[in-house]
Amino acid sequence: MSPYAEIRNGSTPVVLLVHGAFTDASSWREVIAELRRAGVEAVAVANPLRGLDADAAYIACLAEEIDGPVMLVGHCYGGAVITLAGASSRNVLGLLYVAGYALDEGESLLDLTTRFQDMMLTSSLRPAVVRLGNGPPSIELYIDRDAFPSVFAADLPAAVSAVAARSQRPITASAFEAKASAAAWKTLQSWYIVATADRVIAPEAQRFMAARANAMTIEIGASHAVAISQPAVVADQIRAAALALRHTFPDLAI
Repeated sequence: MSPYAEIRNGSTPVVLLVHGAFTDASSWREVIAELRRAGVEAVAVANPLRGLDADAAYIACLAEEIDGPVMLVGHCYGGAVITLAGASSRNVLGLLYVAGYALDEGESLLDLTTRFQDMMLTSSLRPAVVRLGNGPPSIELYIDRDAFPSVFAADLPAAVSAVAARSQRPITASAFEAKASAAAWKTLQSWYIVATADRVIAPEAQRFMAARANAMTIEIGASHAVAISQPAVVADQIRAAALALRHTFPDLAI
């Protein structure tokens, strides 16, 4: 049965934008503005960054709350999250990765980092031990503030990257080790934006994941902060993906 046949109320696909580690939903601000001008409804959600299974379940729940078709867009670790969430949300029709982790079943972020090692990220990570209430301590990871501009946002103005370095959201270390329990790109139409100057996820790793997912792919000369530095190009690719879904499911109207 076509996934579209299960949708409660066929309408224009809503784009759910899922941020990754070391940033927050505001990283999609200019992308949303571009999409709105193009007539595409988009919402940036707050990724909890607490663990792969829990984060994916949260995003899947948000997608299910939308009374109509959804396209998931994930940046960095957000890519891993949509890979799982898309497998359990019946109204998700497509996936788009923005320099994101398109994991396979049984694979972790750490596995890909080891396979395509980028020492600039790993050497700049800084741990912090935190405890919630009476629970056991856990380790969160940040990027060193001084290293953040060159590692994460080399193509942003210095003042912007300095603020981003001081407002980054940490991710639990355990999220890097968690194995993916599903890979939605095996059954859903997928797209990939490769950031060719990325120092967080090696461009070679991005190309590998995009090819493995049989994703429609474009490459942009940008840092890992591609959604901030090149919002118009990112938005254009998201809109193109939405148009492709419209052609696949002709009852959709964009």
